[in-house]
Amino acid sequence: MTVVSHVEGPRGDRLVYAKTSGRGPCVVFLSGYRSDMEGTKAVHLEGWAKSEGRAFLRLDYAGHGQSGGVFEEGCIGDWAADAEAVITHAVEGPVVLVGSSMGGWIASILSRRLPQITGFVGIAAAPDFTEDGFWAGFSEQARRQVMQEGKILMPSAYEDPYVVTRKLIEDGRRNLVLRSPLPMDWPVRLLQGTLDEAVSRETALRLLDHIEGPDVRLTLVKGADHRFSTPACLTQIERAIREVLG
Repeated sequence: MTVVSHVEGPRGDRLVYAKTSGRGPCVVFLSGYRSDMEGTKAVHLEGWAKSEGRAFLRLDYAGHGQSGGVFEEGCIGDWAADAEAVITHAVEGPVVLVGSSMGGWIASILSRRLPQITGFVGIAAAPDFTEDGFWAGFSEQARRQVMQEGKILMPSAYEDPYVVTRKLIEDGRRNLVLRSPLPMDWPVRLLQGTLDEAVSRETALRLLDHIEGPDVRLTLVKGADHRFSTPACLTQIERAIREVLG
């Protein structure tokens, strides 16, 4: 049974989450930038977990989905703290983190904070994207605008333009994970589509190289895009989670 609940977040926001009871370790889905817990992968994996009798948790960071807060006021560190607060509140015992896009970055941050992690599955994981994606791709004029005016409007391939703030850029620099080794003493499976237009395979390789662990594997899926949500891709995610669960 899935129970939708909420908890007060670190900054006083109402954080909404959905918890499915079952045997552990609990599989925790961490969604991407501007995504939420009602996304295709999150809902599909919840159904898969139910069929397996597996505990499952999906959640909305502040400013995302059903949670309170304003998206433009948030940043990577805030959303990582939100995820940590929900996991600590809702789950007893070990967890496997499944991070999609930005969720892969958040999972990497949490790998240094949560002692109960027993596995990680990254789906088109996007660590450090505020620096290596946004900032690196900005023109000098755009950089001046975001630093002087505090924000800039960015086009999106999926939806309306969105705001990138100076806070997001500066906080991202405090939470970079690809500049030093990233210890993960548990099974890791990274999944990356070759037609991903948002996260390059070079990023996936950098993450693979930075993770230090005994069982770390990267799978390139030919023809898959950033959404990684086709039936074949969803089956691939299920397989990766099973491997990590052992």
